[in-house]
Amino acid sequence: MNPIHALLETKLSSLDIPTAVVLPGGQRFGAAAARVTLRLHQASALAHIATGAVGRVAQDHVEGRIDFDGSVRDLMAVAAQMIDDDPTKVRSDRGPLAWWRDIARRSRSRVQHRADADARQVQFHYDVSDDFYALWLDPLRVYSCAYFRESGMTLAAAQQAKLDHVCRKLMLREGERFLDIGAGWGGLLLWAAEHYGVRAHGITLSKNQHAHVNRLIAERGLSGRVTMELRDYRDLPEGEPWDKIASIGMFEHVGQAMLPAYFAKIWRLLAPGGLLLNHGITAGGTRNEQLGAGMGDFIERYIFPGGELLHVSHVLEVLSEAGLEALDVENLRPHYARTLWGWSDALEARLDEARGLTPANVVRAYRLYLAGSAMCFEQGWISLYQMLASRPSGRIEGDAMRGAQSAYPFQRGYMYR
Repeated sequence: MNPIHALLETKLSSLDIPTAVVLPGGQRFGAAAARVTLRLHQASALAHIATGAVGRVAQDHVEGRIDFDGSVRDLMAVAAQMIDDDPTKVRSDRGPLAWWRDIARRSRSRVQHRADADARQVQFHYDVSDDFYALWLDPLRVYSCAYFRESGMTLAAAQQAKLDHVCRKLMLREGERFLDIGAGWGGLLLWAAEHYGVRAHGITLSKNQHAHVNRLIAERGLSGRVTMELRDYRDLPEGEPWDKIASIGMFEHVGQAMLPAYFAKIWRLLAPGGLLLNHGITAGGTRNEQLGAGMGDFIERYIFPGGELLHVSHVLEVLSEAGLEALDVENLRPHYARTLWGWSDALEARLDEARGLTPANVVRAYRLYLAGSAMCFEQGWISLYQMLASRPSGRIEGDAMRGAQSAYPFQRGYMYR
């Protein structure tokens, strides 16, 4: 038997879900009654399946070399089992040239995250089509991890619970100046203004999001209280500090090399004693540069060019070195798995409409991205943290002694009342 065919048979026989592979000429391998069938249009894709290179298999599907029959949930269960090693395992050699590779990686990260490059990369992802995103997001178009405060919540209710969870953590008060860095389609920005009475300002690099949020501001009569602009976080003026700042699902785009400058900028933007809520995806492994088995390469190419994930421990280290004090850290990893499955199910239910709004290869990429990301969160290969921090005031109220006063009461009860 052909060695690749033998490897494929071994791989397929090890799977819990009956799976088959059909070659371009019709030759079939695997289960006779399969729940997942991979149909190859080019034989070159066979080696990727046989070796468990699931990121390359995903690329083959996006580019039309493979189609599949069966549900994406079953497909992702198969993909998880096809991967031979933990994709968060450190693969880079820490030998004598490791220091040079580290320098080269940081240099590459700086180039990838120049302001003009960040704008192109954000627009590549978020300006696909507003109508396409509206098919599978909740009515507020909150494109970040929901918070299932109660197990029976719908995704829409859990997104509202997340917005309120963020506002409560930040202790938003009427009249405060609130900044939302990477405000998306405006869900948090408008929620904070309408439910907590803050004066809110948001920024984005997405032209579509900028136009959408400004339409909502006008429609809801919030002009003067809420503003949204197309601006890079590095260009925000620092003359009048903000009482509270949120950054939700944005710092994944910042890049490892720029993370110290990012948190230093937030420190300068935040009023002494003010609070920051930094919410974002983190790496599951402590040292992996990206997910293995080709998954990181797939995300870089088709979904989030320039995205870099760091372990939460490294993020907290950089945050602290910038002068911010970490106050509360909450892991919402299972919540994001459930959120992504909700998005995936919604997209699967409206595939024909999706294909009418955006090119077929984009729909293929997002089907795999949403379901694949849900699987990765379930496996613990990536995670999601909310990090509450303050810029210490340097003074204890009512006392001449220097200290680290902030709005935070140093107990969590206020978040849940």
